[in-house]
Amino acid sequence: MVRKGFKMYLHPGMAGEYERRHKALWPKMREMIHEYGGKNYSIFLDEATNVLYGYLEVEDEAQWALSADTEINRKWWDYMADIMETNPDNSPVCVDLQQVFYLG
Repeated sequence: MVRKGFKMYLHPGMAGEYERRHKALWPKMREMIHEYGGKNYSIFLDEATNVLYGYLEVEDEAQWALSADTEINRKWWDYMADIMETNPDNSPVCVDLQQVFYLG
């Protein structure tokens, strides 16, 4: 299992909307995450900076990378683009974090 940490950037004032959309996560999106090996997915918000911190465990990095090109994932990116910083393809601006400690 690979543990992944990352950060993304929410537009100011969009915390409530971000949370609302994730509480109503589309069933097909949830299925895709699991199908491509994603587990124990959490996202945390630093309200002072609007930085989102994500944690995800994946079975295989290469398999997980393929999830970006699924139709449902692209649709989700488009859906979320108005409330967070995105790249030209509407993927979220995402910075991988380096793990510096783990206690299992």
